[in-house]
Formats: sequence, structure tokens, C-alpha cells
Amino acid sequence: MWRAERVFVALALVAGTAAATAVAAQERTAPGAAAASAVAAPPAVAPVPDDYLIGPDDVLGVVFWREPDMSGDVTVRPDGKITLPLIGEVKAVGLKPEALREQLQASAGRYLTEVNVNVVVRQIHSRQVFITGEVAKPGAYPLTGPHTVLQLIAVAGGLTEYAQGEKITLMRNETGRTRVLRFDYKKVSKGIKLDQNVQLQPGDTVVVP
Repeated sequence: MWRAERVFVALALVAGTAAATAVAAQERTAPGAAAASAVAAPPAVAPVPDDYLIGPDDVLGVVFWREPDMSGDVTVRPDGKITLPLIGEVKAVGLKPEALREQLQASAGRYLTEVNVNVVVRQIHSRQVFITGEVAKPGAYPLTGPHTVLQLIAVAGGLTEYAQGEKITLMRNETGRTRVLRFDYKKVSKGIKLDQNVQLQPGDTVVVP
């Protein structure tokens, strides 16, 4: 009987040690897990070209210091305006983010005694170029930096088997008129007629027959 009691006590001690080890492990990992879940990832910020001007459908982050009710992300409407609490409608299209920040700073100053506002670009949808026709992935592509016609073709997956690479055209809107530029893929890719490999502008459309 005494031997059986010793075995029972030994098993109880082992079980107690295992439970204590499990609790200790939870205590070590729980704070880290809680901290990881409590800290949200910072909002994304889009790469902004030097010549960037705010356009329709762009998403902007407007942050007022110590004014969380006035802060948040806003999408530029087709009419070129954004709407903010207290301030109301503000025209944003055609402005650099810094110019919009100064405008919001002045507008909010009529209602707040201490104003500190920041404007960041979350997403750029207004700067796009388009490619259609005989490429692997035709469609719209964001123009977030300097890109040429040849680079756009590469991003679109290259020409298809039946593409007429020597007859590619670039359609560009200039002051209300459409300008057509020629692009000979075969020659440009061989280092000939490199002047045809122009830098793209927002709204350009490359047509691959």
C-alpha cells in the first residue's frame, strides 16, 4: 500500500511540474502575442513621383495632430474635391500634397487654436497608362515613376506571337488633341531608333496591332 502511495505522489508531482511548465510558457509568449496583435501595421504610403499632382480617385491620408475625429483617409472625388469634418469640401485636384497641407492648415485654423496637419499619399489611381492589343497582359498600369514604352511592354508580359511589333503606336492627349507616335519594337530592342522609346505620361495608350 505504501508503495502504491509513493507511485501516486510521484505521478502527481510529474503532472504538477508539466502544468507549471505549460503555464510558464504561456506567460512568456502571451505578452508578445498580445503586443503583436495590439500593434497594427502602419498604413501604406504610395511612392510619389517628383512631378505628382493630386488627381481623381487618389487616396490621401489626412492626419490632424491631437484631432483623431478629423483625421482619416479620403478619396478624391471625380469633381476634384475631398470632404473633411468641420472644414467641409476642399479642392485637391491639381495640387501637390504640400500645397494641400498648407490649405488645410489655413482652413482648420479658423476652428482650432492649435493646428498641425499632415497629408500623405496612400494610393495613386489618377496616374495610369494603358496598353492594348497583342500583349500578354493588356490593361491599365499605374505610372508611379519614369517608364518608357519598352518598359511598359515588358511589364505587360511582352508581345504575343502574332504582334506586329514594327507598327506599334503611342496615343497621347495634348491640349485636347490626340497625338500619335510611332514605335518600332524590333528596331528599338536592337538599339536602333531609340528616340521612339519615349517616357510615358499619365493617360498614354500604347496600341500593339
